[in-house]
Amino acid sequence: MDATLTFLGTGTSMGVPTLGCTCAVCTSRDPHDSRLRPSAALRWQDANGAHTVVIDTGPDFRTQAINAGIRALDAVFYTHAHADHIMGLDDLRPLSFLAYKEHGPIPLYAAESTQKILRRIYDYTFSPDSTYPNRARVELKPLEGGATVAGVGFTRVPVQHGHQVISGLRFGRAAYLTDVSNIPESSFALLEGVETLVLSALRHKPHATHASIEQAVAWAQRIGARHTWFTHIAHDLGHEETNRGLPEGIRLAHDGLTVPVQLGID
Repeated sequence: MDATLTFLGTGTSMGVPTLGCTCAVCTSRDPHDSRLRPSAALRWQDANGAHTVVIDTGPDFRTQAINAGIRALDAVFYTHAHADHIMGLDDLRPLSFLAYKEHGPIPLYAAESTQKILRRIYDYTFSPDSTYPNRARVELKPLEGGATVAGVGFTRVPVQHGHQVISGLRFGRAAYLTDVSNIPESSFALLEGVETLVLSALRHKPHATHASIEQAVAWAQRIGARHTWFTHIAHDLGHEETNRGLPEGIRLAHDGLTVPVQLGID
């Protein structure tokens, strides 16, 4: 089944431009060099109507949702609980109020380690003792065994983010892996047959918790997707200059980019 994946944000935890920085990328007039915090929206349509799933809601999510015209959500998937991936959860409130009237709470799929942090930070949302009347109508759901949303299967792909194991996602013939410093051998098997790959690539210089361009290119070539898009991009990388040096079929994504993907149906 045909679907689209929209990059809501492709930047790092500090975003690009980065506060206080006057480097060539932070002062660039190329709109592709302006990057909000990392997030993506998967959209498809079936006999029951239109469906939208979001991956991560960082601190820019409200702006991203407005820019992308997101007016309803079927589910949210969280890769991990760092601030640039979760601090827009409260912006789900108006969308959750609408969803609750029709279908009940919006499911938020996350590994238990991520859920633990979400419950602590958003105690006023998740605590059974919360008295906050306008809390988001959302419900945490386990991700370890995968999930199905409107007939579409999502498989968790464990990856390393420094010493932490976080969640990548595979859906149909596409996969989204952000904040990756290493891909375990067992996870490569989960990526066989992927045709559209999203992979984080921070900069050229090695980093302790994020893949460099060189590492990401090597993984992309091993996985062999027809199209690979890099995300979670630092201000070290100018869009046009970096793309000129990448192999065929591998490019930097940019905010607002929408690409076609193929979904598998359970």
